[in-house]
Amino acid sequence: MTHPSLDLYQALKHLRADPKLALLIERHGAPKFRPARDAFRSLTESIIYQQLTGRAASAIFDHFLDIFPNRRFPSPQELLKVSHQRLRKAGLSNQKATYVHDLAQKFCDGSIQPREFKTMSNEDISQHLTQVKGVGQWTADMFLMFALNRPDVLPVGDLGIRKGFKKLFNLRKDPSPEKMIALAESWRPYRTVASWYVWRAVEE
Repeated sequence: MTHPSLDLYQALKHLRADPKLALLIERHGAPKFRPARDAFRSLTESIIYQQLTGRAASAIFDHFLDIFPNRRFPSPQELLKVSHQRLRKAGLSNQKATYVHDLAQKFCDGSIQPREFKTMSNEDISQHLTQVKGVGQWTADMFLMFALNRPDVLPVGDLGIRKGFKKLFNLRKDPSPEKMIALAESWRPYRTVASWYVWRAVEE
């Protein structure tokens, strides 16, 4: 079974029924979701960017690209040939250098099969990816949303999403994952797009 791609027109039509989201849609317009062409690159970037501010992460990512001829993003095989020390010198932490090697290894040995993603459920893809060291549910959710453009992902482990729910629903404290799932029930099957607007609410 192939999974439905994101229909932005239908998503916005559905989400405008929620007055809170209707206001945000009015103010911020339609998001752009473009599927990633290279699953390996998306996941490597996610690992490098974890727990860093955008600016610090892009500086490290720049140094990482400097390792390779013409700064072309490496294949899993090319990345495995780079030593741990060389990755550390480019600014990756000890853990992240281990994580990107583990990711490359799993792409090379077939533990991760990006061609299969089209027919896999979100849950199956999450389980598939979280076997990689350093890839947790948050990274899997971001990959489902922004690399695969799966229409119905609610990243309850994301700090910005929690803060956005607190603000949108006037809650006294950050909501639990269960509470967020209950509050977002009417946004199905377009919770990916709804989440994009929840992030905008925090930025405001």
